[in-house]
Amino acid sequence: MVTQKRGIRGLSSAAAAAGIGMVAGVLATMAAHRHTLESLRLRLEHLEQTAHTQQHTNIANQQRLHWELLSKAIDDPELAEVLDLYEVPVSPKKRRQYLFANALYTNLLFYYRIGNISRDEFFGHVRGIFQNPIVREYWHATQQQRASIANSEEAELGLMVDDLLRQLEEADIDEWWVVGEPPGDQ
Repeated sequence: MVTQKRGIRGLSSAAAAAGIGMVAGVLATMAAHRHTLESLRLRLEHLEQTAHTQQHTNIANQQRLHWELLSKAIDDPELAEVLDLYEVPVSPKKRRQYLFANALYTNLLFYYRIGNISRDEFFGHVRGIFQNPIVREYWHATQQQRASIANSEEAELGLMVDDLLRQLEEADIDEWWVVGEPPGDQ
């Protein structure tokens, strides 16, 4: 009988050792998976940061190109005629002013898109530049162009500016800086 008990004990010890080995293997596998997941998470964060930086670089390059094209059109009335898409005929002088108004607005738009200003700050700057009657004329003259863009952040901001301009034109006060409710960052 003593032999049988030793055999069962031996088997029990072997099973326990196998169980401990299996648990150790599972723990080692889990640690390796955790390390792999952490490496993937760090790599993904790096890629997201790189993509974000690349997006800002692309926006900055686009803004530079936009300004170069507008500058050429402002300096050369013949080139400016290519950009004359206004709803009413405008003089060469007015066209140059509209092109500059476009540059001012687009600069604010790009500044907002790369995160240099908040939506509230964008709203405040727009409220300021719309104190100029030429900028207001430009905005009205380009209404059809803005209507062609939809379902975008730019279209949403354009609608916000349309509403602000309507409020500014209806206001009976000289304190333009209090007209309109800033939209809050979204």
